[in-house]
Amino acid sequence: MIRAVDLFAGAGGWSCGAERAGVRVVAGANHWPRAVETFRAAHPQAVARCQDVTIMDPRDLPSFDLLLASPACQGHSRARGTDQPHHDVQRATAWAVVQVAEVCRPRWLAVENVPEFARWPLYRHWRAALSTLGYRLTERVLDAAEHGVPQERRRLFVVGSLDGLPSLSSAGLEPVPASSFVRFDGGSWSPVRREGRAPRTLTRIEAAQREHGERVLVPYYGSARGGRPLSRPVGTITTHDRYAVVDGDRMRMLSVEELRAAMGFPASYPLTGTRAEQVHQLGNACVPAVAAHVVQQLIATRRGAA
Repeated sequence: MIRAVDLFAGAGGWSCGAERAGVRVVAGANHWPRAVETFRAAHPQAVARCQDVTIMDPRDLPSFDLLLASPACQGHSRARGTDQPHHDVQRATAWAVVQVAEVCRPRWLAVENVPEFARWPLYRHWRAALSTLGYRLTERVLDAAEHGVPQERRRLFVVGSLDGLPSLSSAGLEPVPASSFVRFDGGSWSPVRREGRAPRTLTRIEAAQREHGERVLVPYYGSARGGRPLSRPVGTITTHDRYAVVDGDRMRMLSVEELRAAMGFPASYPLTGTRAEQVHQLGNACVPAVAAHVVQQLIATRRGAA
């Protein structure tokens, strides 16, 4: 059986997807103890390492064939805002992939990040380093909404193989609406016009209901504008609460259970920590359905392929 290691494993989205593709995950590593706790609960068969991956000795990892990695995206993502510095240590986490690939020489590797990763000034050098190690690389931006997941989430995937040039394409599935996971018979609702509600939030809700009806999803925090009908997938789930569901004159934030469904994790998938920590883990995860699709295509690459 193909064996995989999950770097920057977080809550284990890559691992969840790889297991769906028939791969055995033997180890996962992350620096955040809470995420490691979740990974250990969800993947008890794997070695769970709480360690800074950038200074980890790759020789300590069990033998494996497939390297999965989601280096920190905060240094690249537009979500950090134009007023934030764009040179920090988080960008350097991508070089850990090169280090582990050089030492361990896995047959395949798969990396996920935000699309802006490709605009990193050192991106072509990072790719060149992997190519120098013998990996033939393919990259593509994939949207979770095209993989049976009720969320629009665009991420860059870079896959490499020592066997030949790997294929990488979208699953091309029809979008799944947000109505598939939003529930109206539970949760902690509050009046839309309660005391203290920000005027711009009320304006946003009113505009969304005029356009899409009484039941809508509305970005609650930040500067995002407009609402989303429940007939469409939800927008990108982030590491902080973002979307509120509005039902007439009442509203609430999406629950952890709804966010887990929007990410495509099974309802039984364990999450540890406080609500805020669980939301952070989900928003930072690789979508399992997309991961499974990517891994299936990658391991189909065989030696001597074009």
